Amino acid sequence: MKNQLSNVAVAHIALCLRELDKDFKHSEFCKLALLGLDKLELKQRVSHIIRVLHPFLPADFAHAADLLKQLPAVWQKLDPNKQVSSFAAWPVIDYASVYGLSNPQQSLDLLSSLTHLFSAEFAIRPFIIEHPDYCHSQFRMWVQDESEHIRRLVSEGTRPRLPWGLQLKRYTVDPSANIPLLTALKDDSSLYVRRSVANHLNDISKDNPDVLLTICQSWQVDASQDVHWIIKHATRSLVKAGHPEVLSLLGYEQQLLLAPVGLNIINSQIRLGHYLEFDLELSSTSSESQKLVIDFAIHFVKANGQQKAKVFKLKSIQLAAKQTCNIQKRHAIKAITTRQYYAGTHRLEILINGQALASQEFELRI
Repeated sequence: MKNQLSNVAVAHIALCLRELDKDFKHSEFCKLALLGLDKLELKQRVSHIIRVLHPFLPADFAHAADLLKQLPAVWQKLDPNKQVSSFAAWPVIDYASVYGLSNPQQSLDLLSSLTHLFSAEFAIRPFIIEHPDYCHSQFRMWVQDESEHIRRLVSEGTRPRLPWGLQLKRYTVDPSANIPLLTALKDDSSLYVRRSVANHLNDISKDNPDVLLTICQSWQVDASQDVHWIIKHATRSLVKAGHPEVLSLLGYEQQLLLAPVGLNIINSQIRLGHYLEFDLELSSTSSESQKLVIDFAIHFVKANGQQKAKVFKLKSIQLAAKQTCNIQKRHAIKAITTRQYYAGTHRLEILINGQALASQEFELRI
């Protein structure tokens, strides 16, 4: 993704700013912004472009903000075929969080104007930390805004554990300030917003599972299908962890009536870059249907030779009385940036409604 912030993005930023300010030094900005850019990772590129941009904008932040607020008018006009990635707007948006932190009123006004170009979810977090009361006074208005991008910014920007974003530790300890905002957005007409609400609630579940459970229990009363979807998506981490009250809330059986689960790993020796293939057989011993959520965990070998489990979704089914169900799965064991693989004996485990019911080992060769 870092290549989304390269010469094309820099050129577009410069072109737009020159359109708004004829005195903007287009060539000089591009030259300095591209200097060493290709050696940097994604977030380093964002910071680098912001630093380079600063002396080319008005020294007074209020004037700089007024200029940047005009960007949406030219951003798409100068890129009618959408050749420039939305990532190009990231450093322009985050400029406010670096140089406008002491001007929350002007900065939040700017962020609300620009968030639809990329998302101001990262830029707004320093303001929440430094100016929580003012931010929440704005958020209470923004949840009613006509723009789905601004409404989503409320939910996404206040997430306690937003990936790539500053962690909002005050909300990992006590998320209560955000709950009225999420409640106001739970019936939002936009799936874009509702998905953000669900992800925010999932963040809450990692530090305050009982709070998440209470929210979902209250929302479930007379809930629409959309809210039921939010609840299901918001509780996914607790379902993987086998949280009994959450599984009960979602209607999953706790007293399973199943024959021993038949698990078979087809290729018990695999190389990195190939697939782990397995199948399993579930047979009901119940005279009634059972609602099942089926996950699988891979216990990966760590550098010290110990194992650590990572849970993956498989499927949810309604297993009829006395029914037998066969499930096949191919799971790629490939190099990714978030996991280091080590050769050795790994273990596959099948989880049904949070309960480990079968496991088998396989060998990974690097």
